Amino acid sequence: MLTYNIESRGNIPIYVHLYNCIKSDIIKGVIKPDEKLPSKRNLAEHLKVSIMTVQNAYMQLLSEGYIYSRVKSGYFAEALEGNNYTADYKKTEIQDTPPNNDEYFIDFCENSISIDKFPFSVLAKQMREVLCEYSSELLRKIPNSGALKLRKAISDFLYQFRGMSVSPEQVIIGAGTEYLYGLLVKLLGKDKIYAVEDPGYKKIAEIYKSENVICRHIGLDKYGISSKELNNSDADIVHISPSHHFPTGIVMPIKRRQELLSWANDKADRYIIEDDYDSEFRFIGKAIPTMQSIDTKGKVIYINTFSKTISPSIRISYMVLPYNLLTKFKEELGFYSCTVSSFEQYTLAGFIENGYFERHINRMRKEYKLKRDFIIKTIKSSIPRGRAEILEENSGLHFIMKLKTDMSDKEIVYRAKINGIKISCLSQYCFKQDNIGKSMVIINYSGINIEFAQKAIDILARIIS
Repeated sequence: MLTYNIESRGNIPIYVHLYNCIKSDIIKGVIKPDEKLPSKRNLAEHLKVSIMTVQNAYMQLLSEGYIYSRVKSGYFAEALEGNNYTADYKKTEIQDTPPNNDEYFIDFCENSISIDKFPFSVLAKQMREVLCEYSSELLRKIPNSGALKLRKAISDFLYQFRGMSVSPEQVIIGAGTEYLYGLLVKLLGKDKIYAVEDPGYKKIAEIYKSENVICRHIGLDKYGISSKELNNSDADIVHISPSHHFPTGIVMPIKRRQELLSWANDKADRYIIEDDYDSEFRFIGKAIPTMQSIDTKGKVIYINTFSKTISPSIRISYMVLPYNLLTKFKEELGFYSCTVSSFEQYTLAGFIENGYFERHINRMRKEYKLKRDFIIKTIKSSIPRGRAEILEENSGLHFIMKLKTDMSDKEIVYRAKINGIKISCLSQYCFKQDNIGKSMVIINYSGINIEFAQKAIDILARIIS
């Protein structure tokens, strides 16, 4: 076990002292090449320091190349020659041909979660309580809009944390947002013309087209979807993500929100679908108020999901309908059964009511902020100044890395792929060619293993140079 005198550090932070000690031992050969380092927990207990202290020391050593990591195995000392480490460059040098398989060592496209932070024990406890307390209710048919207990929990949460005053009656539960999009088409009508953001999340347009409705792609400016272009279109319904647009990351200002509400108020059958998919993760200032909360004419349909906040496998989403559409929903779609089991709904309701959901979001917000900060710091230290600019990093779980390069987006994505890095560019989410932003890489960071981030960014730096 590594043993160091922590008290001899003087005024420097503990993690810096620990980093210096381990680095010195690696350089001197006290820690042999490829020797496994103690786990973070074991070393923290041995030295009587926090796990975060060891984590920070290891991350610094990893970023500088003194140690390397193996998935599910831990950290190991690199082999050094003199003062220059001789890491296995076969892993990091730029390849000219694709690998034999299609595996990636890091994925900046998938907006997943940190699995090791998932509240398994809390959720299991909640499940047991539901089985004990609501056994008879679980066997009864629930309303097509969802279990009242969950709808009330969501209504209370929206009031406390999003400033929305909605009745549980307005909340409709569904198995994923895709299902709710299809339900809205049936509710609003297939004779309507639906507008989506361009660039935008491709699946939204694909779902509308699969429902055999006309879909218009409306361009963006620096404030979000263009109100001028929307006014000049023949759209009846517009689907937007004003709190954090995907993929640009734009947060829509109040002036543009008011312009869109004015557009919707001009005609009786116009509506705005507000997709608030990851608004819980804002790192600077207060949460952005929803459009629904400033809507006075019943023109905004609010949609959110628990897939981003808890897990993609928890297929529970919900929408909040204005009262005029709620009446229509009951009359025309009241025969539909709820697509989420009562057991899942009661479990989630308890998770929210008992404060677990709030604590989980707060914990994950801190976790994701640490990841974001680490990635941005790595980009700034690895890519030469002026070659990469970070955009829209203060909300949601992704940001844009704008590169200065003569390479095409297709070439950037391809060169990254053959080196084991999965990335996407803004241009891949554009329907119209004139809406394309060149050399803008989308960095989804919530589910990545930051132990591989330095290696990935180093490769990207070499690719664009």
